[in-house]
Amino acid sequence: MSPKPRRSRRPVQPGRGVLVVIAALLLGSAVLRMGDNAGQALALDAETPERPDLPDKPHTCGNPADLQEMLDAFAARDQRLSDRESALELRKKALSAAEDEIARQLEEMARAEARLRETVALADNAAEDDLERLTKVYENMKPERAAALFQEMDPAFAAGFLGRMRPEAAAGIMAALTPAAAHRFSIVLAGRNANAPSD
Repeated sequence: MSPKPRRSRRPVQPGRGVLVVIAALLLGSAVLRMGDNAGQALALDAETPERPDLPDKPHTCGNPADLQEMLDAFAARDQRLSDRESALELRKKALSAAEDEIARQLEEMARAEARLRETVALADNAAEDDLERLTKVYENMKPERAAALFQEMDPAFAAGFLGRMRPEAAAGIMAALTPAAAHRFSIVLAGRNANAPSD
């Protein structure tokens, strides 16, 4: 018979048994602690007496004084803001109404100004027509007769008519004037456009 092969033995590690013992001790300690704490909790629960005077609903605490003051201050501030907002809304409406009234008055003023311009234009045209007609009357008069009238007029007024006349009619009237009157009218006629801009 052939000999059986020998099995090799594993060497036993010397520290392994110690680790198992330490782990078992730690586990036992944990179980004891849990049991002890559970017992204390049960004992406390057993010691707590029933309170028949407590209502079924949870009890609500009243507001402390400082919290109530703060809530009152917030409420007052909210009221002030609400009042201010209402006042601003009223002011906004009043401003809108005032703006509408101003716009209406501006439109009315524009219409009145347009009517006034038309009236002034009519008056200017009428005055121009009157001056034109009167100038023709003086032009058609005999120069001596017109000169007698012109000598009684203000020099600026008379010079205005002379400046509007045809040159030959104005020359006949100037020739019939006294030298002093002709001199005054000539100065006014020459100076009429002296202040006009040259550019």
